[in-house]
Amino acid sequence: MGLKKGEAPKAHVGDLIRRWRSARRMSQLDLALEADISTRHLSYIETGRSAPSRGMVARLAEALHVPLRERNVLLVAAGYAPLYRHTSLSTPELADARHAVECMLAQQEPYPAVAIDRYWDTQKANSGTGRFLAMFPQIATPGAPNGIRLLLHPRGLRSFVENWEDLAARLIQRVHREVAANPWDEKMRCFLDELLGYPGVPSRCRVPDLDSPPPPFLTIGYRVNDSTIRFFSTITTFGTPQDVTLQELRIECFFPADDHTRAVMTPPCLFGEIDSPR
Repeated sequence: MGLKKGEAPKAHVGDLIRRWRSARRMSQLDLALEADISTRHLSYIETGRSAPSRGMVARLAEALHVPLRERNVLLVAAGYAPLYRHTSLSTPELADARHAVECMLAQQEPYPAVAIDRYWDTQKANSGTGRFLAMFPQIATPGAPNGIRLLLHPRGLRSFVENWEDLAARLIQRVHREVAANPWDEKMRCFLDELLGYPGVPSRCRVPDLDSPPPPFLTIGYRVNDSTIRFFSTITTFGTPQDVTLQELRIECFFPADDHTRAVMTPPCLFGEIDSPR
């Protein structure tokens, strides 16, 4: 029977811990030191000779930087109830967090900002995002609004991006790293396969490069009405979330990289004709 999307293999908790350790490229000694336990105890847990307590599962998951969603899988595999809730952002329980997200999106006006989940699907967007996308009425990507798909799909912004090949290589390598970080996330793996299947994707994108650090900065140039507008972005996350939704939520804010872009995106030029830079 196949795995459900986002579900880790049904296995003993020790086997799952060993697989996470392998995914993190850690030896038993590395993990034992990080979790402050003996290598013998860790070996017994991984082989099933010792049943870890709920606290030990939590300690090992923390040392392995396992996401909250998958920590619940480890707890269930060890015979314990899940610890972390997965709450919709629209529920009253997350009202404060939702208000914080809305404030950040509003603060970014008149420039674009979006709240996205772990798969880059858009959960919320500000008005600046709508005004930016309105400059490109031709785009029509399939499925839910998704930032990476919007940039790389043939019917998305691809034809308007000046440095598209560099952008595609960087974004796809980011998805490669996400897959490597959580090898059992089938939805992420399928998303990677989708991106690699787009025509014109650079061949260097097909091989993951997990050892080279990503470039610290990338400016994206969009061709609009015989001129170019340029943005760079920053990503904000919740610092100490105890809910799956909040841990996976990211707020990406886009900033103008030059005066021309700032003028285009700021009233009163917002709805006027875009002048070519002098």
